[in-house]
Amino acid sequence: MNSAEDPEFCSMIDRLREEIENAEGALPAAFEELAGPLGAERLHEALTAPGQPLWAREIAAFRLGLAGDPRSFEALVLLLNHRDPERCVSAAYALTRLGDPRTARAAAALATNELRVAYALLPVRLLAELRAPESVPALVAVLERRLAAGDPHWRVGLACVEGLGTLADARARDVLEAALPHPRLGGAAREALGRLEG
Repeated sequence: MNSAEDPEFCSMIDRLREEIENAEGALPAAFEELAGPLGAERLHEALTAPGQPLWAREIAAFRLGLAGDPRSFEALVLLLNHRDPERCVSAAYALTRLGDPRTARAAAALATNELRVAYALLPVRLLAELRAPESVPALVAVLERRLAAGDPHWRVGLACVEGLGTLADARARDVLEAALPHPRLGGAAREALGRLEG
């Protein structure tokens, strides 16, 4: 299974190579093996074997996701909510290509979990990209919470506004109108409402 031509895979490998070299000074042989042509069973072993480093699980989950292997789903969902935004980006990319019907429900659960709102940016963006039945209700719920005075997570709110504009669903009208006075969200909300009219 060769993902070498995928630009997001190459970006992930470069990021992990730098991360490992900075931490350990040298690349383990397993890194080059996982980055090279491997079959699904070997990748699944790397994903599930006890004691595996995070980078090994990330490479294996990403490659299985690109190949449409549903065994990657749970690991990718965990990575989607990781504190490292670059890991979230890679996971969202792989989840989109995996095409698992559970993805939208998982992304909605992550996006609406107030205890993890600091890590909700990529789940929010993924919901807009998926255009699933769960997308609009989840984005509306998250945006409503971000409109509270002094809420620090305005970037998550902005991603909700932009996503709702992309989805152009009339159910978002009330919350987008409520976002108009917000100093950081108002411009995007106006634009999103314009898409609803169109």
